[in-house]
Amino acid sequence: MQLSEIITVLINFHIERYRDFKTYYIRHVKNVLKWAFPKLVSYNRFIELERSAVVPLMCFLYSLAGRETGVYFVDSTDLSVCNILREKSNKVFRKLASKGKTSTGWFFGFKLHLNCNDMGEIVRFCITKGNIDDRAPVASLAKGLKGLLIGDRGYIGAELFVRLFEEGLKLITRIKSNMKNKLMAIKEKLLLRKRAIIETINDQLKNISQIEHTRHRSPVNFLVNLFAGLAAYQMSPKKPSLHIRSGKLIVA
Repeated sequence: MQLSEIITVLINFHIERYRDFKTYYIRHVKNVLKWAFPKLVSYNRFIELERSAVVPLMCFLYSLAGRETGVYFVDSTDLSVCNILREKSNKVFRKLASKGKTSTGWFFGFKLHLNCNDMGEIVRFCITKGNIDDRAPVASLAKGLKGLLIGDRGYIGAELFVRLFEEGLKLITRIKSNMKNKLMAIKEKLLLRKRAIIETINDQLKNISQIEHTRHRSPVNFLVNLFAGLAAYQMSPKKPSLHIRSGKLIVA
């Protein structure tokens, strides 16, 4: 199979909303899409070939980066690679993944950090171990961007705020109960209320695009699946969006 065909199959898996890749490949690709791939290989051979697509997929994904609109939302989501009870027996991601904690509990795996614009497009992303502070990769996610960056309370930090502000990006978050209240512009308050847009994106990536599962055979396959899922989302014609430019502030 050609590299372009491999990438097409990988991205289409996330578009078709199958729950596991093996079922998708055997039932859908080898039957429904057989006419489109004359040199179709077996499932086991395809799993071997998909590793060659990791770098081209990453380059293609970067070519789909969202536009710089001046309004950005930052958040992270956990990517579990196995049940937390089996973290010590996991051999595939030994010394790569780590134990972390979110509002829903402990997990073993990685964190996906996203920076999206008000149109629902992913502008920047990065992957870290599960125990990394959410604020650590923000500087790289926001490098070169100007305008407003909206995040949750996990991104509160005087040093981070000053660093971003000096680069032309204002970080906006809700305050903690032990912090003094400060005046905020009406536009900033409205945008802060619409931070759920990036949580909606995370939900789509994990429950529709299937970027998270615990059946990975290697770290490379994990990256291939993640990049393909992100690319499928970026290519989607309909994304959760704030209609700022039409004079509205609603999630659609």
